[in-house]
Amino acid sequence: MKRHANREVEVKLPVKDLAALRRRLARLGARRLGRVREMNTLFDTPRQTLLKSGRLLRLRLENGRAVLTYKGPAPRGTRYKMRAEVEAPVAHPAQLRTFLEAIGLRAAFRYEKYRTSYRLPRLKGLRVELDVTPIGVFVELEGSPRVIDRAARLLGWGPADYITKSYRALYLDACRHRGLPARDMVFRPPKS
Repeated sequence: MKRHANREVEVKLPVKDLAALRRRLARLGARRLGRVREMNTLFDTPRQTLLKSGRLLRLRLENGRAVLTYKGPAPRGTRYKMRAEVEAPVAHPAQLRTFLEAIGLRAAFRYEKYRTSYRLPRLKGLRVELDVTPIGVFVELEGSPRVIDRAARLLGWGPADYITKSYRALYLDACRHRGLPARDMVFRPPKS
């Protein structure tokens, strides 16, 4: 877990055939590291100051752990999403939430996903995250641009497939496309 300022470099890739992707990961010798259910809450001012400046403050809950993350603005028009990132574990997430609200921040957006992490052999410094979300399945590759490009090729994608949008932006796009109101991006229980 990162505890200091770090530079995040990543891309998302759309998964159309999950079974085929899993077979390819197995052929490449990918090592499955684990699966978590994440509940992410983005905090912002009532005027969305952080969102408008391209910054993010997120509280992530996963399997009994909590992490607070700050991400700086990402330059537009680049092949990769590159931004400053600082993460810190949180021992008392409910108290932190109360603290954030007390200083004028509010829960602005929630999104949920199931994330399975993998490591690919011979690709040092690469993180491969398979994210199942309410709007589809994505692979997130994080590492140096060179290792991202190599991993994407091995997995069957190219630079034209790279997505640098956030899950929030992808969700809002999906809602507009489907003519649905935008709320939080969470899994809805099946209707009885």
